[in-house]
Amino acid sequence: MKRNPRDLVRYNASERANHWVVGICFILLALSGLAFFHPAFFPLTQLFGGGPWTRILHPYIGVVMAVFFIIMACRFAKLNIVEPRDIDWLKNVNKMIDGDDHDMPEQGKYNGGQKLLFWGLVIGMLLITVTGVLMWRAWWTLPVGVVRAASVVHAIAAVWMIGLIIMHVYAAIWTRGTIRAMLYGTVTRAWAKQHHRGWYRKMTGDND
Repeated sequence: MKRNPRDLVRYNASERANHWVVGICFILLALSGLAFFHPAFFPLTQLFGGGPWTRILHPYIGVVMAVFFIIMACRFAKLNIVEPRDIDWLKNVNKMIDGDDHDMPEQGKYNGGQKLLFWGLVIGMLLITVTGVLMWRAWWTLPVGVVRAASVVHAIAAVWMIGLIIMHVYAAIWTRGTIRAMLYGTVTRAWAKQHHRGWYRKMTGDND
């Protein structure tokens, strides 16, 4: 894609690569996890070379995702601190859903919904990682009661994460121009001014 010199850089190559590593790992973990969650999904293990290989690969893919998610969270945590204007944005979110987002409170690089999603993913990732470690019997043996409790929390956290990611993908598709930012790293000035006016002002110095 040929870049317009007036476009604004939203994500650099490193940030985009970090995002896609986490995203791809999540898809692989969701598919392999569902295979163990219910017999109806067990055929999904064929994507990983069968049941034994799926059981072996699942936790290691989880380690990769956890590491890259921590890097990503550290990169974006400061930008996702909830501010009073984000609360105002959330109170008026119905306007945006109705397509009337021109009068929404001015937002920075991320809006209130994106910030809630970010912290929801952080909580989900923390739960899914800790419980996953407790369940990893290939490396250590814990009391069966601990493993069972961890398994339940792990499943709940996984459903939580899948739900949030579906919302994330839907919102990215619904807001035209958003996916381009993570594919190519840039957004148009019109997109930035409409959806993230505060960030647009900071990037351009335009106070109109």
